[in-house]
Amino acid sequence: MSLAPRLDLRQSQSLVMTPQLQQAIKLLALSNLEIETFIAEELEKNPLLENGGTGGDEERGASEPADAPEPDFEFEERDGPADASELIAGGGEAAGEAALDVDFAAETFHHDSGSDTIGAGGGLDGSLGLTGAGSGAAPEDGPDFDNLGSADLSLADHLTAQAGASVAGHDLFIAAHLIDQIDEAGYLTAALLDIANRLNVPLARVEAVLATIQTFDPTGVGARNLAECLALQAKEADRYDPCMARLIDNLDLVARGDLARLRRICAVDDEDLADMIRELRGYDPKPGCRYGGEPTLAVTPDIFVARRGAGWAVEINAATLPRLLVNRAYYAEVSAGPQDRTSKAWLSDMLASANWLVKALDQRQRTIIKVASEIVKQQEAFFLKGVAHLKPMTLRQVAEAIEMHESTVSRVTSNKYLSCARGLFELKYFFTSAIQSADGGDAVSAEAVKNAIRTLIQAEDPRKILSDDTLVELLNAKGFDIARRTVAKYREAMGIGSSVQRRRQKALEGVG
Repeated sequence: MSLAPRLDLRQSQSLVMTPQLQQAIKLLALSNLEIETFIAEELEKNPLLENGGTGGDEERGASEPADAPEPDFEFEERDGPADASELIAGGGEAAGEAALDVDFAAETFHHDSGSDTIGAGGGLDGSLGLTGAGSGAAPEDGPDFDNLGSADLSLADHLTAQAGASVAGHDLFIAAHLIDQIDEAGYLTAALLDIANRLNVPLARVEAVLATIQTFDPTGVGARNLAECLALQAKEADRYDPCMARLIDNLDLVARGDLARLRRICAVDDEDLADMIRELRGYDPKPGCRYGGEPTLAVTPDIFVARRGAGWAVEINAATLPRLLVNRAYYAEVSAGPQDRTSKAWLSDMLASANWLVKALDQRQRTIIKVASEIVKQQEAFFLKGVAHLKPMTLRQVAEAIEMHESTVSRVTSNKYLSCARGLFELKYFFTSAIQSADGGDAVSAEAVKNAIRTLIQAEDPRKILSDDTLVELLNAKGFDIARRTVAKYREAMGIGSSVQRRRQKALEGVG
């Protein structure tokens, strides 16, 4: 083997990602509202870009799907500007899709979004006639507007205002220190003795100021534990008699549903105990949570789906997408004037960047529509009949059907919400694992199994609570081949307690 230096010529292939291509890939994972923020930043940086309004301001150019024996899956696209061909630089639709549809999982730049590390009346919805969306479970439910106003005022500010009207002098200083130690749920988190030592004041004085704070609104604030919080509310309601005091002192028995011991301890009959438990349920265990939280924000859908004859209309929510235009008149005016080499290069870069961004946003919408249309096609039974008919589906199935890579579908379905007649659903909701059918038929979706478990538990007899083993038998009878540990996992994931916990709860409800 020669040890002398030499020159070798080799050929190799590699994937090179330009900054613009990285940006286009990143845009796929952003929601419409995130895109709106991104576009606002680009409008500030690039003088050749201008906001042409939202797509919701224009007339729709697509027609209704034609009636056909078999359902068809069409999407409506908004007509572009008359000079759209001039606004998009180089390459057609197929070229754009090929550029965006790349597996970057093994590439240097694959961590370009959080999804990579994780496997209304008219106006918002164009012409689909959909109203705003609630949640997947209850589409008719909207945000609780009664709580929005109080969320603007923090609990600390609310208490400080009351302290200013109730105490004065050095006690006001002690009150301010105590309020600083009250958490968002309304509980005092520091020991009074520590506060007294820190402020160098008698413990009795700190206790007196705390007693004043505990009279503030909301009732129960400033308590040091749950029992004290409930006791303060019972006193406010003039229900804190010796029997109620003993009930509150034995909250562990209430949680366990040990009614017999509670009757003996409180020295009351069944009717009085039921009345006391009913009263206890009416109290707020976290009174401070009415203040200081972030305002409830409704989720804005990115895609609308509606039945159209024998097919479906799938549409991007254009109301949240500003429409970008390239101001060619301004470019021509500036380029015609005197400019040095640096200015000319900068202007060319701005034009190329503007053209690329317009093209990337257009291609993003087409890609989202293509993925959403395939989801609707494969999950048509869900849109027609409900969650019990949700089929198991993977990213790979959709990717193969639309001839794109799995990573592209993953990006498109991240942070996107679909609004339909059944409610508002994240696109990831439609991708679920499969549960084999007990009779050898088609596999069913895990979400459909969860729905079946929820339905069985909601309909169970309070005197005959269903155990996990019984749920397995009932599900097998329905055709679901499922193990007991899977039933327990799904039940816990839905926040449903065990049969023992539900039995105690039913007992308390029966008393209350």
